[in-house]
Amino acid sequence: MWGQIFKPGLVVVAYALEFTKEADFEEHVLMEMTAGGADYCFECVGIASLVQEAFASCRKGWGKTIVLGVDKPGAQLNLSSFEVLHSGKILTGSLYGGVKTKSDLPLLLKRYTDKELVVDEFVTHDIRFEDINKAFELLLGGKCIRCVIWMDK
Repeated sequence: MWGQIFKPGLVVVAYALEFTKEADFEEHVLMEMTAGGADYCFECVGIASLVQEAFASCRKGWGKTIVLGVDKPGAQLNLSSFEVLHSGKILTGSLYGGVKTKSDLPLLLKRYTDKELVVDEFVTHDIRFEDINKAFELLLGGKCIRCVIWMDK
């Protein structure tokens, strides 16, 4: 069982071949579909309220919520300390997918240059270094997935 919150307005929860969108989503529906909650929930947007929903949707005892999205600077996450302590659930973040930059990055770069790793299709914008502020505006506005900053263009 897994659940994923892609963006505000779209929550996809999959169990075998069952899917639901946020418009139809209520926590009790997920609990019924999964007989107690999702084993894994991935929050990919970076909105604190969605992290809370994902955590609430995890199975008590062993459910795991993985936060992948990046919220705006200064955003606060509010969880009940009682719930965190007594639920047995795990909340963790995954920066760069858990990659160890010193040892893994050279391997990833080699795979990319050998055309084994596809990255280019995820780049939505190419920006010159002089326009770096535009890159931040696009990122904070949710208008880009990945932006390449060119130093010499």
